[in-house]
Amino acid sequence: MTQRFQTVGLFGKYKDPSIGDIINALTEFLRGRGHHVLLVESTAAHIDNPLAETRPLENIGKEINLAIVVGGDGTMLNVARVLVSHRVPLLGVNLGRLGFLTDIPGDDMTEALTTILDGDFELEERDLLDTEIMRGGKIIYSSNAFNDTIISKAELSRLIEFEIYIDGEFVNSMRADGVIVATPTGSTAYALSAGGPILDPTLSAMVIVPICPHTLSDRPIVVGSDSVVEVLMTSNGHQAAQVTLDGQSNMVLDDNDRIYIRRSEVPIQLIHQSSRNHYDVLRAKLHWG
Repeated sequence: MTQRFQTVGLFGKYKDPSIGDIINALTEFLRGRGHHVLLVESTAAHIDNPLAETRPLENIGKEINLAIVVGGDGTMLNVARVLVSHRVPLLGVNLGRLGFLTDIPGDDMTEALTTILDGDFELEERDLLDTEIMRGGKIIYSSNAFNDTIISKAELSRLIEFEIYIDGEFVNSMRADGVIVATPTGSTAYALSAGGPILDPTLSAMVIVPICPHTLSDRPIVVGSDSVVEVLMTSNGHQAAQVTLDGQSNMVLDDNDRIYIRRSEVPIQLIHQSSRNHYDVLRAKLHWG
């Protein structure tokens, strides 16, 4: 029988040599099932005697049918953004605390993977955000985010000033530590800590959450995922502000910069065990009764 996932790519937690044994165990397990296995070079560089062939991160997506990410949600966020253009589904093996995205426990790895690779799984699509910064009428920066795009104060401990527009319509002006624009996936990350709502990860929506606003009536807003959120930096003097994407990349902002945030045309594909229940994960992660 032809394997649905003939070539599998392995991705490990960045610069973590302790994952070498599990990466090699995964390689042997997958080869034993008849899969071709490739290992991203950035992982291979930090483990002893990797057993799989290696490929650079920028090229591996062209060759694989499935990505297995070993680590935590931060590792998954980084790999997902790189692989989304190749439409490669991702599967997460968690080695630490329970993850929202990496939900297969390391100590139950082969049993769960056997079930999934035998065809018993669910494929779930998640929204990604595209973010652009316009300065002087030109786009100077563009990138994507799986969880959230955050406009926040930088090195100075004072409020920043900005205006928010949705689909070109003025919403409000704000003085705050910043604002978070999050996907439903990201609604359980920084946006939740800032007082935002939990969104079902399959919703077509974005949530806009102020960070410590000066006016307490500034509250989170949920908008449709077809909306374009625009943030205009409005201070009359230089303010220290920045854009951060998924907590992993950032760009310094100037006064009068415009930040445009919209849903990406291509979603991220995640694979879960059919038995997985989103509310079980919420109860465990958030310590609900």
